Amino acid sequence: MNVAEACYDLAERFDADKKRCYLAGLLHDIMKEDLPESQRQMTIDSGMAPDPAEIDTPALWHAVAGAAFVRDKLGITDEEILAGIRFHTIGCAKMTKLEKIVYLGDMISAERSYKDVDKFRKICRDDLDKAMSVALIYNIGDVCKKCGYLPRYTFEAYNYYLKYNKNKESL
Repeated sequence: MNVAEACYDLAERFDADKKRCYLAGLLHDIMKEDLPESQRQMTIDSGMAPDPAEIDTPALWHAVAGAAFVRDKLGITDEEILAGIRFHTIGCAKMTKLEKIVYLGDMISAERSYKDVDKFRKICRDDLDKAMSVALIYNIGDVCKKCGYLPRYTFEAYNYYLKYNKNKESL
């Protein structure tokens, strides 16, 4: 519920569809507790062009699998909601307002307590595009520290959103 509430608040602040943002935030982790084998297979079978790095990274499976589940089992066909769920872990270039809100809402929800989360919440309240750049810098750094795989969608998002971060701010 915390992510859904964060999404609702961001939607209200940035004049996005509050109900759709809340729904996407509510459903974004719907597959997170499912069996890993099921998540992986749903990711592969999703038809959502998962990057090889996504297939090789168990922590990312729930996003693609979640979007596929919401589409196939819940019958939600709203492409923007599906993309918000699908890309909430890795981002992508040219995200819609709803997609950015789900990505960022997941990072600033009430239960988050990482270093500088309050600083990041302020950035999110001011500018979604700059917040995307700062979030991607933070997330890419975190993945690199863990020697993890980075999907091409994340690189494309980083390159796209960097132009909105004129001072090259990071957390």
